[in-house]
Amino acid sequence: MEQTTNRRIVIALGGNALGNTPKEMEKKILGVIPLLEQLVIEGYQIVITHGNGPQVGMIKNAFALGHQRDDEIIDAALADCTAMSQGYIGFHLQKIIGGELQKKALPVHVASIITQISVDPLDIAFFHPTKPIGPFYTRKEAEKISAQNSDAIFSDDAGRGFRQLVPSPKPRHILEEEIISQLLDQRNIVIAGGGGGIPVAKNGLFNLNSVNAVIDKDFAAAELAQEIDAGCLLILTDIDRVKIHFRSSREKDLTAITSDEARRYIAEDQFAPGSMLPKIEAAVIFAESSPGRRVIIASLEHALDAMAGKSGTRITAATAQAPQTPTPFHTAKEKAPLFS
Repeated sequence: MEQTTNRRIVIALGGNALGNTPKEMEKKILGVIPLLEQLVIEGYQIVITHGNGPQVGMIKNAFALGHQRDDEIIDAALADCTAMSQGYIGFHLQKIIGGELQKKALPVHVASIITQISVDPLDIAFFHPTKPIGPFYTRKEAEKISAQNSDAIFSDDAGRGFRQLVPSPKPRHILEEEIISQLLDQRNIVIAGGGGGIPVAKNGLFNLNSVNAVIDKDFAAAELAQEIDAGCLLILTDIDRVKIHFRSSREKDLTAITSDEARRYIAEDQFAPGSMLPKIEAAVIFAESSPGRRVIIASLEHALDAMAGKSGTRITAATAQAPQTPTPFHTAKEKAPLFS
């Protein structure tokens, strides 16, 4: 594994990469143990963050279905569902990772932190909801809900039915950053920021309100990595390397690119919105946030090889003196709501 002076690393696991059931999750988590073992031996301080797409959807759907059948069952707020998914996934991660590393007599503990992330209540995303959540409805059902709740906006989801759209604001600050850093200094592996974190906004000087929104998990991982001063952000997904001209005769693997090259590929629409695009955008933001920072995008199965430079795509700042405040992206294709 390559030498670096900064021994803090954020490992971002995709929600789909963790499977849909506890059994699938256990199998997937075991696949990352060799990487974690090597990182611990080499003295890295490790934060694991994760997606929650399938899991939070199941939780939200379960409450929605229960509420339809029984008024005494609440239709849980999205923030509450995100918190539940953090606890659910975090439990399985810390149970399996902690147990496996203890078998190898490695002196580390694993802790999950329910993580709040502040957002700007005036973020433009609140005026243009784009993130589909929850169950599928017929047009008639969606129109009825929308008539009862003027804030409910629905859109057709690839012909499969209508789903509610919620805002996806950018993360501003990890509220538990200090706790996470303290746990890292005490040689703990920390699980934090799951599902993009629980979005909250200030209400007055001291109070916080949860927000009906979803923070993109890749942007949240980049923000978390910046705030704890990590040297590397490792994004693990289901492909070995980032590709351009995907699924065409010109398809090409990218092994190492600069942030300038990444921006050019973004402008060329090389990456799919909602899939690889936010990963690349988050990678550019983190790589340009401070000199020497790097991002590696790779598959979970080849994570160890990726850290050794034998697999994955490496993204670094285009210049030695990177800008401290990267230019925000506005390239994602927004889904226009059909009615509200």
